[in-house]
Amino acid sequence: MNLDFGLLHAVVAVAKAGGFREAARVTGSNPSRLSDAVRRAEQQLGVRLFNRTTRTVTLTDAGRALMERLVPAMSEIDAALDEVNSFRTTPGGTLRLNVPVSATRLVLPAIVPAFLARYPEITLEIVAESNVQDVFRDKCDAGIRYDECLEQDMVALPIGPRIQRFAAAASPAYLARHGRPSHPRDLMQHRCIRGRYASGVVPEWEFARDGETLRIQVGGSLLVSVGSAMDLAVACAIQDGGIVYLFEEWLRPALDAGQLEPILEPWWLSFSGPYLYYHDRRLIPAPLRAFIDFVRQQPA
Repeated sequence: MNLDFGLLHAVVAVAKAGGFREAARVTGSNPSRLSDAVRRAEQQLGVRLFNRTTRTVTLTDAGRALMERLVPAMSEIDAALDEVNSFRTTPGGTLRLNVPVSATRLVLPAIVPAFLARYPEITLEIVAESNVQDVFRDKCDAGIRYDECLEQDMVALPIGPRIQRFAAAASPAYLARHGRPSHPRDLMQHRCIRGRYASGVVPEWEFARDGETLRIQVGGSLLVSVGSAMDLAVACAIQDGGIVYLFEEWLRPALDAGQLEPILEPWWLSFSGPYLYYHDRRLIPAPLRAFIDFVRQQPA
């Protein structure tokens, strides 16, 4: 039976995603194209692979039997193609990285331009998220996470600055009007610009000094999404909107320009920098191997 290989990829994508819309999002296709590909695969095979309703798409017995054999076989094919790719003078292909939004500002700008210049045949796709998700759920090859978010059975490679800090700051006009906090507990009397994760959690502000750690639940009239809306938080702080607590390097331009003034600096929380992590497996795709080698060559 001469079945189009692309149709098989569509069948696998829909089966893994559990639906056409989610499969389209993961693969960058569209639901109607995937639905047509599955329909043509079923016509050529002469069996129905999915039961479809207006709400669900589930595998039939024939579909499950096919997936049990097809998914491992296609993984072997992908591995074989990656192995051939490793013999190229310049590796090519697509590398998908799942990263926190902070990494797109604080880590990747110092790495990505030079990496793409060295490997022009690699397409780098960045999936940036404000909340921690399974790094491999969108067919990503690797991810950047901080050490408390590392998963088991992963190789962790340091990437970016090894020590980072959170910094508290406010505009000179705000501090002149409302006073300068001398202790983290004073923040409870101030307007603070807070963040909220996609999970709905509004994190406490954590401070540390001389072995003492404090977690403060602050209040304020502005609440923004962690990651994607933090530039708005900084802009509002500059416009006298309250106190912001964020990565020091994120605030550094405003601090250096005098738009914001640091407060409570002895209490700023330090933490270890992020890691690039990926599956510990024998064969690593050529684009990921090139990125790993490139990161290892970067100065600490």
